Amino acid sequence: MKVKWGVIGCGGIADRRTIPGMMLSDKVELVAVMDANMDVAEKCKEKYGAKYAFSNFEDVLAVSEIEAVYIASPVFFHKEQAIKAAKAKKHILLEKPVALTVAEAEEIKKACEENNVKISIGFLMRFHEYHQKIREIIAEGKIGNVVSMRGQFTCWYPDIEGAWRQKKALSGGGALVDMGIHVIDLMHYITGLKAVEVAAFNQTQTFGYEVDDSSNLIMKMDNGSVAYVDSNFNIPDAASVAKLEIYGTKGSIVASGTLAQDEVGTVSILISDDNAGYDASQSRGELSAVSLEKTSDGNMYTKEVEGLCDAITDNADVPVSIESAIYDQKIIEAAYKSSEEKRFVEVK
Repeated sequence: MKVKWGVIGCGGIADRRTIPGMMLSDKVELVAVMDANMDVAEKCKEKYGAKYAFSNFEDVLAVSEIEAVYIASPVFFHKEQAIKAAKAKKHILLEKPVALTVAEAEEIKKACEENNVKISIGFLMRFHEYHQKIREIIAEGKIGNVVSMRGQFTCWYPDIEGAWRQKKALSGGGALVDMGIHVIDLMHYITGLKAVEVAAFNQTQTFGYEVDDSSNLIMKMDNGSVAYVDSNFNIPDAASVAKLEIYGTKGSIVASGTLAQDEVGTVSILISDDNAGYDASQSRGELSAVSLEKTSDGNMYTKEVEGLCDAITDNADVPVSIESAIYDQKIIEAAYKSSEEKRFVEVK
């Protein structure tokens, strides 16, 4: 059974990644595409064989046969578009972050609940096979209790005239809300731990725009462990290793290059003998690292879309709940407050 889709904001990531991922699925029928630039919409329609092209998102919502919409528009449009989609009884895949603020995100959540509409949030990294395997390994207790984590996710994003991501009123923030939020969500998803207190340094140290081009966040987790999230717009893509490190009382997991738009990277696991005593020499290198292997080269965008398709057809839970995404956004707001007020901030 195919779910009939409309795409709101068909340029950018939708054209580069998500719609091609949709085209690989036998669970998706693309009915309509929309972009404020009608030329972009028409080209998308021809490229992917959609029935309709529009320049107004409300035209997409008016197509009765459409069951679900993918909203990939800039963040400042999310609240209006998602609430109107919910009122039109369309299920929603909404790009991250949910909205400009937690308050706006809560409004979207309420509209979906009131209209019995399913909404999943576009935290793509959850669908990487390596990240799902890491989650299983931690849940099985193989590295013991998590005591420390670090994630680093960056890109090169120089000053660009008219770029909405570089204006706080349109984006909600810079590197932290655009890049770091992926790491925050992934740590939450992989470990099941939640942040209870944060401290952050958010700066614009390289470029001329008003949002942060570099962010360093520390999170105190609810089990007492500490997590570090480094996110930057001022590190060249080729120089970034996009590393995720998780350390526990029995071992460690280090993933390199897995924070990406493709299912790539490597994962190295070290498991220690938990019966070992104190080693005064603190010798290293006696353990042999085990590398994870993938079972297939999947498409995370296909998995993301199919996750919502399955939730719709089977009346099941969505793969990425809006509740978990709002929790991520609460951390972001606390982190910006921490940096501005130069103090630790509780996450409530």
